[in-house]
Amino acid sequence: MALPPFINSTGLITKIFEKIQQAKMPERYTVDFQDTVLGYGSGSARAFIPFLKRLGFIENDGKPTDLYRRFRNADSSGAAMAEAMRIGFADIFRRNEFANSLSDDKLKNLIVEVTGRDRSDSTVTAITTSFKACKQFADFDADASDGQDEKIVPLEISKSIVKHDPNVENHRKAELRLAYTININLPETTNVEVYNAIFTSIKANLLADD
Repeated sequence: MALPPFINSTGLITKIFEKIQQAKMPERYTVDFQDTVLGYGSGSARAFIPFLKRLGFIENDGKPTDLYRRFRNADSSGAAMAEAMRIGFADIFRRNEFANSLSDDKLKNLIVEVTGRDRSDSTVTAITTSFKACKQFADFDADASDGQDEKIVPLEISKSIVKHDPNVENHRKAELRLAYTININLPETTNVEVYNAIFTSIKANLLADD
């Protein structure tokens, strides 16, 4: 099993993320961009690039993702980082969905459990400190859709309402059929559970048989 994401020079995490929020978003996040534009080109800083990939901020080719864009927006940066942490530190959140609320000692104990390493292992310390550095930017109570433009996705939900006239000769039935279309505003998110909850609710409340 792969270890949770971390870098050994954990003090760089806060500094580089602050620079990311200030700098213009690049077409590709590369070593040259981090060195020339952000000002961090040391060998220890280069480990930050795969760290960003593990968190879902950039793709394998360095192209910034939607999470990167949202992180740079002051209105959505907290929610974006919280979502990125749930992606990158998924194994930790699977063990405790409220890992972000744990004390330092309990968080480290959880990481020991996840990694199977000794508490004194330097990697355990690096993972713990990397997690805490990211958490400084995260808002786990924020609405995941904050700062996003809502997409209006028309869902054509047709439902027939049939009424019969009992007075028609020869018991022929006159039918009136009505149909309606409902537009659902879906938030832009990478969390599939959000969509599952929305469509489950639609099925239960709008598509139920009369």
